[in-house]
Amino acid sequence: MNFLRGVMGGPSAGPQPSGAETIQKLCDRVASSTLLDDRRDAVRALKSLSKKYRLEVGIQAMEHLIHVLQTDRSDSEIIGYALDTLYNVISNDLEEEEQEENLPKQVDDLGSQFTEIFIKQQENVTLLLTLVEEFDFHVRWPGVKLLTSLLKQQGPQVQQIILVSPMGVSRLMDLLADSREVIRNDGVLLLQQLTKSNAAIQKIVAFENAFERLLDIITEEGNSDGGIVVEDCLLLLQNLLKNNNSNQNFFKEGSYIQRMKPWFEVGDDNCGWSAQKVTNLHLMLQLVRVLVSPTNPPGATSSCQKAMFQCGLLQQLCTILMATGVPADILTETINTVSEVIRGCQINQDYFASVNAPSNPPRPAIVVLLMSMVNERQPFVLRCAVLYCFQCFLYKNQKGQGEIVSTLLPSTIDATGNSVSAGQLLCGGLFSTDSLSNWYAAVALAHALQENATLKEQLLRVQLATSIGNPPVSLLQQCTNILSQGDKIDRRGSKVQTRVGLLMLLCTWLSNCSIAVTHFLHNPANIPFLTGQIAENLGEEEQLVQGLCALLLGISIYYNDNSLENYRKEKLKQLIEKRIGRENFIEKLGFISKHELHSRAAQKPQPSFSSPDHVMFDHEFTKLVKELEGVISKAIYKSSEEDKKEEEVKKTLEQHDNIVTHYKKVIREQDQELEELKQQVNTLRSQNEQLQATVTQQVSQIQQHKDQYNLLKVQLGKDAQHHNSHGETFQVNGIQLEEVSKLKEELEEWKNKYELLQGQLREKDSVIEKLKSSQLEMGTTEQSSQTSKSGSLELSNELQKELETLRSRIQLQSTEISKLQTENQKLQLMNTAADPVLGESGATAARNPEVEGRLLQEVKELKSEVKALSEEKASLKQYLDSSNSTVAILQDQKSKLQQEVAESKKEQDDLLVLLADQDQKLSALKNKLKELGEPVEDEDDIESGDQGDDDEDGEDEEQD
Repeated sequence: MNFLRGVMGGPSAGPQPSGAETIQKLCDRVASSTLLDDRRDAVRALKSLSKKYRLEVGIQAMEHLIHVLQTDRSDSEIIGYALDTLYNVISNDLEEEEQEENLPKQVDDLGSQFTEIFIKQQENVTLLLTLVEEFDFHVRWPGVKLLTSLLKQQGPQVQQIILVSPMGVSRLMDLLADSREVIRNDGVLLLQQLTKSNAAIQKIVAFENAFERLLDIITEEGNSDGGIVVEDCLLLLQNLLKNNNSNQNFFKEGSYIQRMKPWFEVGDDNCGWSAQKVTNLHLMLQLVRVLVSPTNPPGATSSCQKAMFQCGLLQQLCTILMATGVPADILTETINTVSEVIRGCQINQDYFASVNAPSNPPRPAIVVLLMSMVNERQPFVLRCAVLYCFQCFLYKNQKGQGEIVSTLLPSTIDATGNSVSAGQLLCGGLFSTDSLSNWYAAVALAHALQENATLKEQLLRVQLATSIGNPPVSLLQQCTNILSQGDKIDRRGSKVQTRVGLLMLLCTWLSNCSIAVTHFLHNPANIPFLTGQIAENLGEEEQLVQGLCALLLGISIYYNDNSLENYRKEKLKQLIEKRIGRENFIEKLGFISKHELHSRAAQKPQPSFSSPDHVMFDHEFTKLVKELEGVISKAIYKSSEEDKKEEEVKKTLEQHDNIVTHYKKVIREQDQELEELKQQVNTLRSQNEQLQATVTQQVSQIQQHKDQYNLLKVQLGKDAQHHNSHGETFQVNGIQLEEVSKLKEELEEWKNKYELLQGQLREKDSVIEKLKSSQLEMGTTEQSSQTSKSGSLELSNELQKELETLRSRIQLQSTEISKLQTENQKLQLMNTAADPVLGESGATAARNPEVEGRLLQEVKELKSEVKALSEEKASLKQYLDSSNSTVAILQDQKSKLQQEVAESKKEQDDLLVLLADQDQKLSALKNKLKELGEPVEDEDDIESGDQGDDDEDGEDEEQD
């Protein structure tokens, strides 16, 4: 400790050591000291010097600090100091004073160099991963910060080391579950750096349940009202989902899109939006856009769009869109988000068309947005967002295109003028004095005509009233008039934008529509204007207009159907050859694709411009240019003969297409007819199956009736032959056959019951025999038991009588059962014998009602006999129950008698003992009398004689 005091600036007489010398001494102390306390103090001192002397500490102490991490893991304090020191050396997060003194470039290089030294040994990063697993706060937190700094400096290299490390990413995922918010929040920052531009790590993190944990953190922090932690979680989610189709699919299938809906539940009071809330909501909207980006695979985007509609997320976004008090940047991003959620999805586009703004009277959301787009006072980025929303609404939506164009047609225009339609707003913007509004309206109207030839033809019907007293002018004519006037109209903004917008609209309108080309060529001023524009040598700004004019002229040639004699393809080509020159025309046509703004617009569908001056091209129009530039160039160089051949080929192709469409129509009709016939066949099959089932049932019933009829004929024929033997036969129709089978079943039941009763009687006989034997054995014990014996004998006699009666009744029942069995056998013999004489007595069968009556009477008698048997069965059951009760009583009496016999035996033993004692006493007295000389023999003989008589009497009584 005295050493440290000297090092850290304690009082000393000699000169003060420099920083490098102090650091060297501390490093020696760390390397050579055997005491843990000394090493810990030295590392603490290095930590305090590491910010000021970053270079020296990094060069001299890094190796020693790594050694400390390897050897002193048992002491969390020294490990924490070592990690903090390494963090200060490697990290570029300097204090403000240091930032003023040092150049940022040098700082970046220093941190990157130290990081490279540290990760040169991959074991160092693996060691750091194991330290991050420690729960101790003083170890885990600095470890997380150090690893984050390493990823910032050398991201790809550290990512690769962590990726190949066993369970490397899984260890870091545990940081999100840490209960200490500081470590959890820094863990989110660490994962942000870890997942940057590495799809493999992104997939591992996603499948380690990162989505669930991050969404839980966002919910706990208060969604959009949360702090910077929510922002960090959203940035991490963007890293995991952006350009990663696997994670996007996993996010959708895990039903996490549904959990995004509460993020956008903004209250009615939208005043006082904090900067953090704006940032959070902005990132949330961007996260939604990541899932439905046009650059994603179409199938994945479509499934996410449908999920957002089903869970109500789109509805929530539309609520924000129509709400008041929302900040401008949030409103702009919301419009962009809604645009991509509905782009190319028919269900979402239909819903968006039905959304109304909360105004009085209510207006469609599309109309409200278009009002903002053509209003030059609105922010530029907001107007671009509205245009993108309108484009996405019309993308692959012919229904929506038709609704927009229908608002321009004469039959659907509101005569009262109370409400403003989308078509009126677009026309107003198209002919406004604001050049940017002209461009927006022209591009929006071009998207309403995109890939829809029918609407291009219908739009030719639109008539505009230019001024009072003048006849109406078609929309196409008005566009060409404004185009030809050019600089004569005083406009705000770039004059080139208006002409570029109108030329893009005309090119889109005329492409792939010969009727529109004919209408365009019908105006004699259009072709001279185009050739004049292309032939002039203008500045760089006008070159773009020249290229678009060349494109429009080329479209007029390529899609010309030669219906106008003065403007046939060949004549137009000759005009270009004379006034412009083919090479010059192709050169001017190439100005479009070579322009820088054209290349920018071709990159992505969303119109994103740095300033209003850069607004020139639309993304869909760049596709059209790419498609038509080559074919127009070829069409210009073709000769008349080639044109004729091409026309013939076109005609044959058209005929072929017509034939194909005709056959397609026929095939569709045949498919419909086939479907209808299939349905009819299915219904007929089901009806046929039902009818077959009914037929089989009826056939079986008929067969049964035939069998019954044949049996009845046989039976009635026998009855006619044997009138006297009517008691032995009975009628065999359907009902009586069932009764006979029932009687057979009852006979079988009676047999079984008879056997059961016989078994029970045998058991009772055995019990009674046992009782008899036991009573006979007990009868010889003593006289007192004779009375009980006589009572039990009387009971047994009564039981025997009852059993005799039971036996007699059972014998009677057995005789009856045997009679029934013989009758049954006779019936069976009669049924078998009746086969050879089938059909002989069919006429007499229907004429013999008396036989049927006798048979019915016999059946009734059989039923009465069965009823009597069932009653006797019930009486037998009662007798059995009574016999069981008497047997139980006899068993109780037997047990009592056995107890009395045992007691009497004990008494007899006692009496025998007393008699033996008396005999001994008498013999002793006789001996004494003999000794005294008294004569005792005669008395003894008399007593013995009397005693013998008594004994004989007792034996007789016992025998009796």
